[in-house]
Amino acid sequence: MAGDSDKLAPRATVDEEMVRSLARLLDETRLTEIEIEQGGLRVRVARQAAPAPVAFAAPESPRAIAAVNAHSGAADPADHPGVVTSPMVGTAYRSPEPGAKAFCEVGTVVKAGDTLLIIEAMKTMNQIPAPKAGTVMQILFEDAQPVEFGEPLMVIE
Repeated sequence: MAGDSDKLAPRATVDEEMVRSLARLLDETRLTEIEIEQGGLRVRVARQAAPAPVAFAAPESPRAIAAVNAHSGAADPADHPGVVTSPMVGTAYRSPEPGAKAFCEVGTVVKAGDTLLIIEAMKTMNQIPAPKAGTVMQILFEDAQPVEFGEPLMVIE
């Protein structure tokens, strides 16, 4: 019978270092799941997402909210014609490095092409430029917050 096991097709083995690398990638990118396939071997590494900490921002004054909504005609920032959306999935940062001054604040006047924020995706820092000149009216994300493709990040008027 020992000879019968030699006739079985060899099983692909999972490289422990590859699994550890994928787990590190999950931590670094804040993803909850990653799956790869190589040479007929499929490896999926997943973890349950921890509940995101709830951060309460100081509410804007009703007058400021009403002024923005009345001026834009839109109650939802995603519907605003000056919305800046995320071009990718990643982590959004308001400044070039921890502790540094933010690229812009509410009320900052920007020119087309000025850097508004950085989105880190796969260990690459991507500068997100202002699509048009104007004044930053709203910032819709917290520093170091994970963002999705198409998520509204700022409003420029």
